Amino acid sequence: MRPSRVLAKLRSGRPAICTKTNLMDPRAIDIIGMVGFDCVWLCNEHIPNDWHTIESQVHTAKMHGMDCMVRVAKGCYSDYILPLEADATGIMVPHVFSAEETRNIVRMTRFMPIGRRPMDGGNADGEYCRLAPDKYTELANRERFVIIQIEDPEPLNELDEICSVPGIDVVFFGPGDFSHSIGRAGQYDHREVRDARRRVAEACRKHGRWAGVPASAENAQQAIEEGFQFLAIGADVIAISQYFQEIRNSLEKRGLLP
Repeated sequence: MRPSRVLAKLRSGRPAICTKTNLMDPRAIDIIGMVGFDCVWLCNEHIPNDWHTIESQVHTAKMHGMDCMVRVAKGCYSDYILPLEADATGIMVPHVFSAEETRNIVRMTRFMPIGRRPMDGGNADGEYCRLAPDKYTELANRERFVIIQIEDPEPLNELDEICSVPGIDVVFFGPGDFSHSIGRAGQYDHREVRDARRRVAEACRKHGRWAGVPASAENAQQAIEEGFQFLAIGADVIAISQYFQEIRNSLEKRGLLP
């Protein structure tokens, strides 16, 4: 089982940089891998990806030695482990509300002695039964990561307990949904959003978890100084939109488009 690039960097004290794709084409992953990101973020929460698409994108990321994280749809244990069995390097579970839910996520996604994840071994992550069961479970627990998202005010009441649950690697603060959940959609600098962001970083530091947050190239260093080590920067749909908008603006100035 290939080692995780993200975990290697985090364990060595360096930040890991992830970027997101909304497009359902492995060629988008190919481009991102050529550029050299640590990790690409795929999504089954908001994007209508099918499993064949996810599997093809994971394979493409592996060609570049790039980690692949899938934000899962909330559901049963199969929704959580299928990306891992397709050999995604990690998963992200959105909208986690409690310590009990966190413990249940660990139970479903980690092998013994950490959890009780159902075992197959006949898929890509188990090298199609070429890995011995004990080696398979050991490597999966060590080289695959589980991220939970704090995106609502409710889990703040249990934040210390949530961050103390063994088996969770990264606690990722989502300012978009958090700002919306307090009736301040898009106001990422609102005091309640900033306070929640700070509390996530502090709880992670206290309990030995890594903290994650969306960032930009311009504010990445500031996020690191605030205590965040897993940074999500950029998205393919934003890049494409901005690129073609720049072309249109330039053509419009030259009178070539109305």
